[in-house]
Amino acid sequence: MLLRLTLLSVLAFTAWLPAQDSPLPANARVAIIGDSITEQKLYSRYMEAYLLACTGRSDIHVFQFGWSGERAGGFAARMTNDLSVFNPTVATTCYGMNDGSYMAYNNAIGAEYEKNMRLILAGLKQMGVQKIAVGSPGAVDTQFFTRFAPEIYNDNLAHLRDIARKLAKENGQPFANVHDTMIEAMAAAKPVLGDKYDVCGGDGFHPGPNGHLLMAEAFLKGLGFKGEIGQITLNVGAQSTGSAGHTVVTKGPSSIEIESTIWPFCFDQDPKASSSTRSILPFTRFNEDLNRYTLVVKGLSKDNAKVTWGSVSREFTRAQLEAGINLAAEFPQTPFDAPFKLLLDAIGSKQALETTMIKNLITHFRGLADEAKSDAEFAQALDVLKTKMMAKHKEQDARVRTLLTPVKHTLTVE
Repeated sequence: MLLRLTLLSVLAFTAWLPAQDSPLPANARVAIIGDSITEQKLYSRYMEAYLLACTGRSDIHVFQFGWSGERAGGFAARMTNDLSVFNPTVATTCYGMNDGSYMAYNNAIGAEYEKNMRLILAGLKQMGVQKIAVGSPGAVDTQFFTRFAPEIYNDNLAHLRDIARKLAKENGQPFANVHDTMIEAMAAAKPVLGDKYDVCGGDGFHPGPNGHLLMAEAFLKGLGFKGEIGQITLNVGAQSTGSAGHTVVTKGPSSIEIESTIWPFCFDQDPKASSSTRSILPFTRFNEDLNRYTLVVKGLSKDNAKVTWGSVSREFTRAQLEAGINLAAEFPQTPFDAPFKLLLDAIGSKQALETTMIKNLITHFRGLADEAKSDAEFAQALDVLKTKMMAKHKEQDARVRTLLTPVKHTLTVE
């Protein structure tokens, strides 16, 4: 018996249906804030791709504000000026790596970090930010951090994690446990892939794509995402259905066609390199908690079946298919891979412009505030510069959204 399930693209972008578990407010404007790890534009890129492609939300806009070498106090000083070009309603913060001063923890380090994080949270609230995922710092690599014993600095970062958790609770905001997500995955991965497999970066603290996927995981969970990408139920000889964003357009006893407008998150291909997001998947719960794209097959007459998705085939038992398999986790290659990479590349270009805008132009307006107050023509000139830069940014943002078209692919069960 051959059952063919075809998911068809549409030729032009239409209104995407929002995922049922989407926890962000309507027209959310998400500021991703942090130090040089944020400025790497990896976890911020993964987050933006997820917020757009994996939720079906076309109303979300993202802007990253990473700054190399920054501590919480540095952002507290520039936040009002720099955020004014974007006016966020949602924010994520990731400070502590530099705040720990690269030494063993002491109370003065904790007090300074807490003081400046309080300034950030108060400032964001005053600016009207409704939801803040207060992130802990990440971790340093147990093999590649060589300034001194990595366990000593990870203990320091764990203290700062606890402060961030406390402040999130006090402010009624979610907490993103970046530190433990990285520590736990690193402890699980190194015995399998070897000590030379870096999770927190070859320099010990700037992660590669694997570590940044862990960071994105922590922040997406902190924001409240539950990971229901969609479910397709193929019922042999009866009605087949798709969840929101996956509409059955043609039905038959052995085939259904679906228009699918929500994407699963896609990964690089190398299962062992730290430069690949896929390599860290066995050691964390990204797919289980954030990326469930489920196929359920009912009415099979045999105990086993072969499922082919794109160019890859895998065999499953009838019990597995009746319970539902996660296509995103089970298939190392997917028909979404190429368009997802194009989306990531376009987001990367947009976020690179954001770094240039903030660091090379917008942040310097702080030093011109007094002159702008006394010279209306000068103030108007600054406003023109802001307007021009944001127009460039809008063009990049629009280009990203042109790539959010459904993907044509075929899924076969036999």
